Amino acid sequence: MNNDPIIFALSNPNPEISPQNALDAGAKIVATGRSDYSNQVNNALVFPYILRALLDTKGNLITENMLVAVAYTIAGLITEKELSENFVIPRLNDPRLLYTIMQAVKDSNSNNSSEM
Repeated sequence: MNNDPIIFALSNPNPEISPQNALDAGAKIVATGRSDYSNQVNNALVFPYILRALLDTKGNLITENMLVAVAYTIAGLITEKELSENFVIPRLNDPRLLYTIMQAVKDSNSNNSSEM
């Protein structure tokens, strides 16, 4: 591995490499779909909010641009002060998710037409 690698082992229920093995092998940051480790990446982080935003904006498509906009929005929620090896993605109960995802969906809804 390169210096300070970042590992996203997201397969569930068994990730490609266990988070602990990745850390033991020298990973600086490990994200996983597992709830028993920090940096949990879970579709529940985004899809309830996207669906709510679509309902509120009367949208009927989930587009690639929308998903990219939402990904950048989620990544942007972590401030420099909060950012650490164990905190690179918001937690599922982060109250900022609904509003920011709603705004990203609203903005992308008016700029995109490719269907997913």
